[in-house]
Amino acid sequence: MIKYIIVDDEHIAHDIIKGYCDLLPTMEFKKHCYDAIEALEYLNKHQVDLIFLDLNMPKLKGFEFLKTLTSPPKVIVTTAYKEFALEGYELNIVDYLLKPFGFERFLKAVNKVIGTPQNTQIQNVQKNNTETPSSIFLRSNKKYIQVTLNTIQYIEAAGNYTKIVTTNNTVTIREKISDVLQSLPESDFLQVHKSFAVTKRYINSIEGNRILIGDHVIPIGKMYKMNIDKLLS
Repeated sequence: MIKYIIVDDEHIAHDIIKGYCDLLPTMEFKKHCYDAIEALEYLNKHQVDLIFLDLNMPKLKGFEFLKTLTSPPKVIVTTAYKEFALEGYELNIVDYLLKPFGFERFLKAVNKVIGTPQNTQIQNVQKNNTETPSSIFLRSNKKYIQVTLNTIQYIEAAGNYTKIVTTNNTVTIREKISDVLQSLPESDFLQVHKSFAVTKRYINSIEGNRILIGDHVIPIGKMYKMNIDKLLS
């Protein structure tokens, strides 16, 4: 579970963000904070994995608050001011959402947190020395399907759609393959063709200009030969 707080001086922003999070089973709400001071007091006593942070708040601005944290959790900025985006990324925020934002844009930001490699507080949630697998939410046929990242074998572009082939099933979504890859950890996935990306751990063999994953044959595009050479070096 991803424990999160909302830090924003607008009540309607809290309602929207919590409403979106309530649709995602991996999100665990912890506290409404209506200014940065209230958030600091809470974080001094509790640990969270994610902060939804507004910037223009009384008493202490969002980035000023963030700079006071010695070991900050993941941060998704939610603001109406686009001019502060560069400073945000310099502070290693996960994403920068401009108000008003819809659920799909919100979901892309949260997916970046869910798919983060195990080096943050999110991945400290362990039982019996087993790690909670990272996952991603994908929209398919007006519903959201949670897919565990380590079950994805390969990804295939199909016109205006993308197919995510897992060890269990295939999920088809209306999204570009390039957008899907941006939500996935680069260390695990390798693009080998303009229409295909594979998960390194599932490669059985590489023969000439094709990759074998189980019963699937994945072509290697000429433009992506360098990626294969790096993998084999």
